[in-house]
Amino acid sequence: MGNNDIKNGAIQAGFSYLLWGLLPIYWKLLGHVDSIEILANRIFWSFVFMAILLYLTNKQASVSAVVKGFRTHPKQMYALACASVLITINWFVYIWAVNSGQMIEASLGYYMNPLVSVLLGVIVLKEKLSLAQYVSFILAFTGVLIISFSYGHFPWIALTLAISFGIYGLAKKLIKVEAAIGLTLETMVVTPIAAVYLGFLLMEGTSAFLHNGIGTNLLLAAAGPATALPLLLFAGGAQKIPLSMLGFLQYIAPTLTLILGVFVYEEHFSGIQLLAFMFIWSALTIYSLSKTKLFTSIGLRVRKH
Repeated sequence: MGNNDIKNGAIQAGFSYLLWGLLPIYWKLLGHVDSIEILANRIFWSFVFMAILLYLTNKQASVSAVVKGFRTHPKQMYALACASVLITINWFVYIWAVNSGQMIEASLGYYMNPLVSVLLGVIVLKEKLSLAQYVSFILAFTGVLIISFSYGHFPWIALTLAISFGIYGLAKKLIKVEAAIGLTLETMVVTPIAAVYLGFLLMEGTSAFLHNGIGTNLLLAAAGPATALPLLLFAGGAQKIPLSMLGFLQYIAPTLTLILGVFVYEEHFSGIQLLAFMFIWSALTIYSLSKTKLFTSIGLRVRKH
């Protein structure tokens, strides 16, 4: 793979994380809408947008082939259903956290996500960890304990986001379909529920959609493209760049969310919370470096001596 491919891949992946990091601004603009209704619109319009996109790119045959494959590989169908439920939970908790002034804890969840993914790999896939990765887990666990004491309660938002997205990633490994088709099928599973809920709100006259002005209507409908575009950029970029580079880029999103929470939306950020985040950041730095060639070569030298 050439330097231009790597450069383009880094731009695509980096831009996807930039969009994800700025997405809280979008949900804040919809702060006057109930989080469940935002979620329902996000699911419904994501499916509509992806269905149109697949039609325009002539991928109906590919979707049909994947669906037919579920008959001979039912585990993939179960994994898809599991992924659909998990991403729905993840989306709801994130939207609710942002609009209830819990953006800092939400960012913590996505800082923790790579470590949760590795832990799931050890438990479920029986993968082996290096010494550096064990150290990163100890540091991260210490950070979680500190932040739990600083909040005065268990950081359930952060852990729900990290665990739901971690298991979602594990389920996606079992499905093995391209990102566009995967998102379409995942949203298709829960779209009927979202559509019934939105229809009920419309009949009751309590729906924000069509009742709160054209600005709200456009924001709710555009939640589909706002969800799909970063994912498609990420899928395109991830195929062109090394995993170690992707590992560093993924911290763009939670860092931006943290900055927004502290400096733009003025959420309280104490010295104890900063200490906890320093443990998390140290863990992530060690974990990320453990995936690079430099760190591997150092480890090999140590073992030789």
